[in-house]
Formats: sequence, C-alpha cells, structure tokens
Amino acid sequence: MIDTNVDLFRWPFRRITGDDPFGLVTRLKKKGVTQAWAGSYEALLGRDIGGVNLRLATACRESGPNFLIPFGCVNPNAPDWEEDLRRCHEVHRMPGIRLYPNYHGYTLADPAFAKLLSMAATRNVVVQIALSMEDTRTQFPLMHLPPVDPAPLADLLPRFPHLRVVLLNFGGWTDEDASASIVKITKAQNAYFDIAMDEGVGGVARLIAGTSPSRVVFGSHYPLFYFESAVLKVRSAKLPHNQELAICEGNAQSLLKGRR
Repeated sequence: MIDTNVDLFRWPFRRITGDDPFGLVTRLKKKGVTQAWAGSYEALLGRDIGGVNLRLATACRESGPNFLIPFGCVNPNAPDWEEDLRRCHEVHRMPGIRLYPNYHGYTLADPAFAKLLSMAATRNVVVQIALSMEDTRTQFPLMHLPPVDPAPLADLLPRFPHLRVVLLNFGGWTDEDASASIVKITKAQNAYFDIAMDEGVGGVARLIAGTSPSRVVFGSHYPLFYFESAVLKVRSAKLPHNQELAICEGNAQSLLKGRR
C-alpha cells in the first residue's frame, strides 16, 4: 500500500501513538505500507514554515529513507511564501506540497491561492489540500475551524489542467447532496481524493462512483486516525481486484510518475 496522508511529529492538542517518526515508520511497515506521503503537524501552528519543512525533510531522510516522502507546507498568507515553495521543490526535492487553508486563514477564493496553484503547476509538483484535520465536534474550543470550502476549485482546476490536486479528508460529498460546484470538482480529471474521512456504509464505493476509480487514493490520516479504519473502508467496499489495487497503490504511483 501507498499511504498518501500521514503526518509526522506531535499533534498540537494531545499526545497520540505514533507521533515520533521512527515509531510511525515501524508501525506503517508492519501494516503493509510500502510508501507514505508525510506532512508535518508543526505546519498547522508554526510560524517558521521554512524551519518546519527543513525538519520534515530531515526526519523523512533519517527515519524512513525511500519510504517517507515529504510533502512540505506553503502558506500563501505568509511573507515570502514563494521562497518556501522554491525550497520545497529545489532544495528539499519534494514531489509535492500540502496546504492547510483553514489553519492558515485563507480561502480557496483568495488570489494568492490561485497564484500558488499557478506556480505549483509550473514546477509540476503535486498539491495536496487538507480540507479538514478533525471533526469539528472534537476540536479544541479555542480552535474551532470549519472545513475548507472547496467550491472555488470548480473554476480554478480547469485553468491548470496539468496540475494534480489531491483533496485530503474530502468528507464524502456525493452527487445527491452536493452543490453544482462540488459535482464539477469531483468530475475534474486533475482532482484526486483520499478516503480518510469518507464515512458511512459504502462510502468508498460511492466516492468512486462520483469521481473515478483512477482518481481515488488510499489515505489513512495516521496517526491522528486509526490506520485500520482506512483498510476496512477499502475491504468493505468489495471492489473488483483491479480497482482495489489502483486505490491502494497504482493511482498514487501514477500521480508521482506525472512529475518531471
């Protein structure tokens, strides 16, 4: 399996099992993971994004070489964020970046976000957008953050057809209850979706039906979420073997192969 949604270091609000890089790698390998795309919890509240990305790159190299794939953070609200993007790509050789709009105080309608997508497309890096990190019911009272509204992507994605965007913790919107914008996003050929927050019986099958078997990827949101929850979602979907292989590994491989 390739897990496209894990994070290193400490969750800001409580200790969780697996929040040290060596321990996380050991646990994931025992569960059959062969590669994990890693962000950093430090990026949520840290103001020195350059330092956050340096520590992430170092931890991936030292704790999980050829296993942990670092996805650095860029905050378009921060000064000189263009340099953070450059360093992620040129210095740390990261294949992609991970964004946290609700923690960093911007929306997907912000002009700076569109500029960031344009620059990411030029550099041919994968862009992961964390639409949420946890259920609003479990959030720290002074840090109540609603999920990111993905609707502006309906107009942005067609502008950058070669940009690959992965929506993490998408929430399982479906054609039946989604707005026209959400439906347009799910049909976009350059939009991919992980399964970490796709809840409910038959959730993965519905996500595939609403998007495409080639644009759904395995993501556990470990260590904040139980890894086994993501595995059970795939198994309970009773997918054809080729679709299960694509979701657990093949689609993620294709995403990275699309890089120059």
